[in-house]
Amino acid sequence: MPRTKSEVLSHIRANTLVPVLRATSKEDAFALSLAIADAGIEVLEITMTVPDAMHVIRRLRQERPHLLLGAGTVLDAETADRCIDQGAEFIVSPALDIPTIELCRRRSIAVMPGALTPTEIVTAWRAGADVIKVFPADSMGGAKYLRSLKAPLPQIEMIPTGGISLATARDFLEAGAFALGIGADLVDPKAVAEGRTPHITQKGAEYLRIVRAFHESR
Repeated sequence: MPRTKSEVLSHIRANTLVPVLRATSKEDAFALSLAIADAGIEVLEITMTVPDAMHVIRRLRQERPHLLLGAGTVLDAETADRCIDQGAEFIVSPALDIPTIELCRRRSIAVMPGALTPTEIVTAWRAGADVIKVFPADSMGGAKYLRSLKAPLPQIEMIPTGGISLATARDFLEAGAFALGIGADLVDPKAVAEGRTPHITQKGAEYLRIVRAFHESR
């Protein structure tokens, strides 16, 4: 049975980690996905910058049906529609596109547009975004910036992305992050090319330990 939007959002919150997959080939993207999933991470965002990204989503849906798969770097409603048809259960964008939000609302799919300033964040939220992707979070001051945003906007869920690492993950969680968008620090195509996929799995497990320790301390 397909997950409801509410179930998707609950699963993302519980898992807390959303690896953002970028790779130069669909084969590398699939290998990265498996290495990350082997760590126990159950949520993956396949970006549209991956060659034949929809094939990767479709294949993962077939071979790892327990994974919660999203499509990232989605810039328009047409692309979002196609990704959903291929099995994407949430849509992420680096920017704010109102028609994409409207399409996802019609299809009851979780949508996470990108925004950076308070005005952009409130605009996205009022348009119906479920969670706001604060990107690039590191360029604006990291966890300190997220904490500043959450102070006047506690009702808006935010997922910081950009520059998050093992050293900063806990700080972002303490600042009020709904989940963490993890990029190059975990999703390392070079490690795949060099046959070091166990390194990715090990690092994914380290991220999970940080997340579990945070939740246990609440």
